[in-house]
Amino acid sequence: MSFWWAVILRLIKIKVSRIKRMGWKEMTSLTDTPLSREEILAFVGDLFTAQMPFNKVLGLKVTRYEADAVEVRFAMKNDLLGNPVQKILHGGVTASVLDVVGGLAAIASVTDKFDGATVKTLAEKFGKMGTIDMRVDYLRPGRGEAFVATATIIRAGNKVAVTRMELHNEAGDHIAFGTGTYMVG
Repeated sequence: MSFWWAVILRLIKIKVSRIKRMGWKEMTSLTDTPLSREEILAFVGDLFTAQMPFNKVLGLKVTRYEADAVEVRFAMKNDLLGNPVQKILHGGVTASVLDVVGGLAAIASVTDKFDGATVKTLAEKFGKMGTIDMRVDYLRPGRGEAFVATATIIRAGNKVAVTRMELHNEAGDHIAFGTGTYMVG
C-alpha cells in the first residue's frame, strides 16, 4: 500500500463513528469530506508516530502539537546507541528527531490554511512538503534515559517555514539544537 493510501485510510479512521454505519462505497466517499483543524492536527500527530515506520523504530511520541510549538518524546534504547560503551545516543538519531519535530512544527504552522480540506487535498498538500535544509549543532553527548525534542516557528510563509529545534534529556541537559527550513506550500 502506498504511503498516501495509508494517509487516506488513517484520516478515514478518524471518522470511526460514521464509518461503522457505512458500507465500502460510502466509506470511500469520505475522501471528499471536509475535516476540521482539530481533526487534521490529531491526524498529523498520529501519522508521524503510528504510520511512519522510521519514527516507530525511534519510539517517538508526540506530546504537544499546536500551531506555535511541537514536542516529541522518546526513550533511550539499545537500538539508538552510537556509542554502546558510554551509552550515548547516535548523532544520526539526534539529527533525525530534530528533523521530525521541525517538520511537525512546519506542518502545524500552515494547518489553519487546511481547515475544511478533504482527505484528497491533504494527501496532495502533504506530498509536496519536505525538508529543504537543516543544520544541527551538537552541544554535548546524548546521555540519558529519555529525551524531549521541541520545535518552534521562526518564520512561516506561504511556501517555506523555518523552525528552531532543541533536544534535551530528562535532566534538562541541552544535547543539541538546530534550525530547519521546510517546503510547506
